[in-house]
Amino acid sequence: MSKPVLEPDTAADFIVLHGRDCTAVLERADPGPPLWRYWGPRLPDGALPEAALESTRPLPSFSLDAEQPLSLFPLFGVGGFTAPALAAHRAGHDFAQAFTACEIVWTVPGQALVCRLTDAVAGLEVEVRMEMHADASTLTLGATLIHTGEGVLDVGWLAAAVIPLPPQSTEVRTVTGRHNAEFVPTCDLLGRNGWSRENRRGLTSHDRFPGAVVTTAGAGPHTGTTYGAQLAWSGNAVQRIEWIDDGRWQWQLGEGLAPGEIRLARGERLVSPEVLATCSAHGLDGVAQNFHAAVRARSDWPGGTMAPRKVHLNTWEGFYFRHRLDELKALADAAAEVGVERFVLDDGWFHGRDDDTSSLGDWWPDAAKYPDGLAPLVHHVTGLGMDFGLWVEPEMINPDSDLYRAHPDWALHLDGRPRITARNQLVLDLGREEVRAYLLDRIGPLLDALPIAYLKWDHNRDLTTAGHQGRAAYHTQVRGAWALMDAFRNRWPGVEIEACAGGGGRIDAGIATRTHRFWTSDCIDAVSRMGMQPGYLQFMPPERMGSHVGTAPAHSTGRSQSLDFRAAVAMTGHLGVEFDLRRLPQADRTRLAAWIAFYKRHRDHLHGGRVWRGEAGDGLVWQAHGAADGALLLFVYRLTPATQKYAPPVRLPMLAEAGPLRVRRLRPEGLSPERTGGAPWFDRLEGDGVAVSGAWLAASGLPVPAMTAESCVIYSLSKDLT
Repeated sequence: MSKPVLEPDTAADFIVLHGRDCTAVLERADPGPPLWRYWGPRLPDGALPEAALESTRPLPSFSLDAEQPLSLFPLFGVGGFTAPALAAHRAGHDFAQAFTACEIVWTVPGQALVCRLTDAVAGLEVEVRMEMHADASTLTLGATLIHTGEGVLDVGWLAAAVIPLPPQSTEVRTVTGRHNAEFVPTCDLLGRNGWSRENRRGLTSHDRFPGAVVTTAGAGPHTGTTYGAQLAWSGNAVQRIEWIDDGRWQWQLGEGLAPGEIRLARGERLVSPEVLATCSAHGLDGVAQNFHAAVRARSDWPGGTMAPRKVHLNTWEGFYFRHRLDELKALADAAAEVGVERFVLDDGWFHGRDDDTSSLGDWWPDAAKYPDGLAPLVHHVTGLGMDFGLWVEPEMINPDSDLYRAHPDWALHLDGRPRITARNQLVLDLGREEVRAYLLDRIGPLLDALPIAYLKWDHNRDLTTAGHQGRAAYHTQVRGAWALMDAFRNRWPGVEIEACAGGGGRIDAGIATRTHRFWTSDCIDAVSRMGMQPGYLQFMPPERMGSHVGTAPAHSTGRSQSLDFRAAVAMTGHLGVEFDLRRLPQADRTRLAAWIAFYKRHRDHLHGGRVWRGEAGDGLVWQAHGAADGALLLFVYRLTPATQKYAPPVRLPMLAEAGPLRVRRLRPEGLSPERTGGAPWFDRLEGDGVAVSGAWLAASGLPVPAMTAESCVIYSLSKDLT
């Protein structure tokens, strides 16, 4: 039987969403979901296919008479052979689905829509949400599955997004790592066997970040078509990239579901996490900048807008569990002297907590350490003009705790299986409303009684035997944790929350809507952080990147770096200090105070604009914050000793159209300039600076002075030519 031929002038109905940098084009294909026709760099308005896809594709041999091109939501079993966006069945039946109706509703014309798909045979509906954020050039996608049939629908997979990638896609770049070594870059070549990644740890994880960047041939840090996507989810996650028959790829992202975890009765629904997807013709940096804008747009700051990011002091590496009120007050005095604005009391403050073997769940001040409660310390800190912050780990419980002795059933567990501990702790079942209520009732009175402005919210283990009444509970655990955070935010809207999970184990765009800072890693070694922070910045903005000046030698590595280098590395994120300042010599205290003052002068610039990163070669790397028109702060780091006679210049390709710029050398007040080795041009950078063409800086580069290993120079580049 021959396939009907479409006339050349048959009008296809196209759906177009434009961002600043990218365009999505779909073709209506009723009664099924729209077909993906284009996802890539921004097209001119009105640039559309001249014909329906079917009319441009001759039927190949050994093919179905009705092929199914890549759609917004591909299915299995009724003519579809690509990876399906849904895997579900009803007691073994209705395992194959096909949509019988499609309705597309624009919720914001030209910007946001809902595609409502119905399978009247299998008894289910799917709603696919799409919204283009024009300023962020990011497409937000998500899906909702609704069971409309009889019995129970078992769901094994629901893609949050199905995204096309062009045939020119060559590499997948993402990050992996472990505790104390997060955001390690990885790169895999794309071949016909595809690419996949799955996280089963129950939280975002250190080693399986739920996002990636896909580059096309010739793309690099600053140029070339590059795609990015990340799942806004704090639990198990799956990513798959599959080659399809027309030479393109389909990229699916979604929540990883355990066997039997999702069983929908009639009328129930499963809402997927959201996916942030973007495309840029400006390489890896373009994708990063779009992600930063998207995360910023989703942020929920106390008061509605982000206030200047306050300088932290965290007590952990200075005191660990050894809390003495007089010493903590003395530390607060030292912190205030150097300009710290927020004092965060870490683990060890609550009932019976002298080490990590006990007491999680018993959230009231330890009477031995704090006989009058936390009030004397809190009021001392706030009396010095600083905010007070408190470490909590609400989702955890120690077997050695009053809470566990009273409610052992509140821990996630599977009957007949051993309760596997990590860091001597189990995980509370946050899917249970009574558990969430207990945590609010125990921690809440502290927030009611005391001016606590900040919570460092930790999560120090992976999930195992994550069951509730024998059923897998990974999904309900994440939803419960989010609900608990939402409850804290609703009741105390002025309190900021920091997301921490053994350092960087819970950094994702889902928890970013409920929190205000990420603890990037428990490793504060500045050289290690120089390896981690670029990976973080590929997906998340700098103002959320907790970056502290630690002690030397670093507790996690045993290595030492100068105070200036440690401060310069921490400067490009949300600055903090984490060691016992009382032990710092006065000269170094003065130096640290100068760096903190420098941060305060420049933090709005560091946190409000775009970020570019690059390598100059011979151990030099650079990072710039600001705007492409030339209002920039530039950090140039030398990580290793020079091997060349002259340092390579730092090329800044984003300045090609910036015009004339004035370049000035910046340093904290009181820090002396280094010797220039007889090169007077570097002397001219002091004071009024030097006028340089932006095009020259892009093509030839900025000269770099002689620098020792593990050092940094900072420049201002501006339009101010006076």
